[in-house]
Parts: sequence; C-alpha cells; structure tokens
Amino acid sequence: MAAIIERVGPFRLQLREPEFGTLVRSIVYQQLSGRVASKILERLIGAMPEGRLTAEGILALSPEQMRAVGLSGQKSAYLRDLAEKTISGDVDFPALPSLADDEVIEHLTRVKGVGVWTAHMFLIFALGRPDVLPTGDLGVRSAMKKAYRMRALPKPERMEKIARRWKPYSSVASWYLWRSLENEAAL
Repeated sequence: MAAIIERVGPFRLQLREPEFGTLVRSIVYQQLSGRVASKILERLIGAMPEGRLTAEGILALSPEQMRAVGLSGQKSAYLRDLAEKTISGDVDFPALPSLADDEVIEHLTRVKGVGVWTAHMFLIFALGRPDVLPTGDLGVRSAMKKAYRMRALPKPERMEKIARRWKPYSSVASWYLWRSLENEAAL
C-alpha cells in the first residue's frame, strides 16, 4: 500500500452532498460508462421542472420523458421508487449523517435498485465515512489483486482480512486502490 500511496500522491476525496440528487446520480451511473451516464444525467436535470434533481421533479416526468433522456425502463422505475420513498419519508436524507454505517446501508437498500455497493459509495462519497471497504467493487478487487499479487480477484473475506491493517481508514485505502488503477497508464 505504501508504494501505491507514494505513486498516487496526496489523498483528495471530493464529497457530494448527502441528498436525493446524489443518490439519483449513483443510480444513473450504475453499469454505464462515465461519459454516457454524464450525458443522461445532464439531460435528466434539463428535464426537471425546477432545473435540479428533486423527488417531485422525477415523479412529474412521464415514462416517455424518462426514456427520452436515455433512462432504461428499469432505471426509471428505480428513480420513481426513490422519489416516492423520499416524499413519504421512508428514505430520510437529513437523518442519514446521524446513522451508523450499517443503518445507512439498511435505510438506502429499501429503494429498488440500490444495493450494498451503491450504499457503500454513498457512505464514502456523500457522508465521508472513513472506514468503508466496498468488497463488491470491481475496481477495489482488481487493484487488490494486482497490489497483493493474487492469481484471482479476492473474495470479500480475503479483502476484509487484508483491510484489517487499514482500519479505521478503509475508505482512504479504497480511494488509493481506485487511483492506482487510473495511474497505471502513466507508469
């Protein structure tokens, strides 16, 4: 890990607000390239009556409008579920900062399309939690495989064993692992 830190440089995590729009962004970005997802998100924001992502704005869009911005029927359903649960109070964004990590995961995974990986990303990049190890993240798994010279991608149990030394800064270590893959081409 020391070699990765040396190569990558100073830790610079950019946080997003822990709000509705941040989780919408995470859902839109699921399983898409960053460039494609960015365009879809830009068009979605442009279609919002308020010019910003709101639960009411999502529910005001017809299925045809959601399809026109580039959202699949499945992602549209996920966003509608998130919007409905936000309006009903079942998902309470202002309460999230005061919850423990496992409670945030339980809270967010009530939404269709939000799994543990998405909740981990929210914990790290919106709530700034320092000790999250996203064991389901392919980038972290790939970087660990390379850094620790493994033959195969590590399973969660192996990742957790390696990460014991990183506590209470597993999020920082994960950030470095992601960056290590980005910087490979520069070597």
